[in-house]
Amino acid sequence: MSAKKVLVLGGTGLLGYATTRELVARGYQVTSVALPPIPTDDLFAEFGDAVDSRLEDVTAFSDEQLAELVAGHYAVMYAIGADERTVPPAPAARFFYEANVLPTQRIAAAARDAGVEKFVVYGSYFAEFAQTKPELGLQHEAYPIMRLLQEQVAFAEGDGAMDVTSLRLPYIFGTMPGRMPLWKMFVDQIRGQQVFPAHPGGITAAVTTRQVAQAAVGAMEQGEHRGTYALGGYNLSHQEFYETIVRRLGQDTQVPLVPFEALEPTLAELDRQAAEQGVEHGIHMVLSGRVRAVDLGIDPKPVMATLGYEQDDVPAAIEQTLDVVLADPQP
Repeated sequence: MSAKKVLVLGGTGLLGYATTRELVARGYQVTSVALPPIPTDDLFAEFGDAVDSRLEDVTAFSDEQLAELVAGHYAVMYAIGADERTVPPAPAARFFYEANVLPTQRIAAAARDAGVEKFVVYGSYFAEFAQTKPELGLQHEAYPIMRLLQEQVAFAEGDGAMDVTSLRLPYIFGTMPGRMPLWKMFVDQIRGQQVFPAHPGGITAAVTTRQVAQAAVGAMEQGEHRGTYALGGYNLSHQEFYETIVRRLGQDTQVPLVPFEALEPTLAELDRQAAEQGVEHGIHMVLSGRVRAVDLGIDPKPVMATLGYEQDDVPAAIEQTLDVVLADPQP
């Protein structure tokens, strides 16, 4: 009996690559489709014939090309789209709608029509808190709104024909060949600073790429249609994270705990400057700061039990991620 085929969209990205590794380890055949260029020419060499890599923009495919692409696949792993770091022209909601919602709906519909059985969306834990912590106000922000809508259109396309699940992903640490970790932006912000404040009480959930990959395949294999799964593994205070960067940089930067209210005017000025420039953050800077000042830790046990992903050493993954950033000759 031939191995089931899984289409990984974004297979050369951090999460798509980790997912591809996990799928191959479990005996699946993988088709990876991602934007060029490939990070390293031999990225998939170790997998041999188990991975078919294509460098194309799937969002630009015609209906006929999409139908041909998804045909014969058991599942689609949707690990593409724009995240909250993007600061697009205003209104941001329009940008995230076009980047995350419309392509998801179109590809999910093509997958359903082709007889694909499983569809996994790689989403954001901002959607989780927009839904479960309305007091934060995230349900009024462009990025979380469109992440929630992305889930809903994918669920609707799958109803009655294809099981669609969504991973709500927090901070993720890990590395892969040929790609600089996104956490370089924090290293660059802290490098050379005498003071880099954190908010008291500010905590985020954090996981490793290995945990995301295990959870994604678990969602594919045993997740329930319309299931949303907020991943956790380690509850990381922002102060701990910043102090780890400071230590690895060999600096004596102070990381004091500063109440959100003390920094709110600075964040409001950043929002004002963005508006003046005609751009808009997917989560406004004032609200982003307020969110970073609260405990957004997640108890991982329920979702671990449901999806079957394992405990992992997140602090070690943070250290390994920073190793790659600090080895870059271009600070």
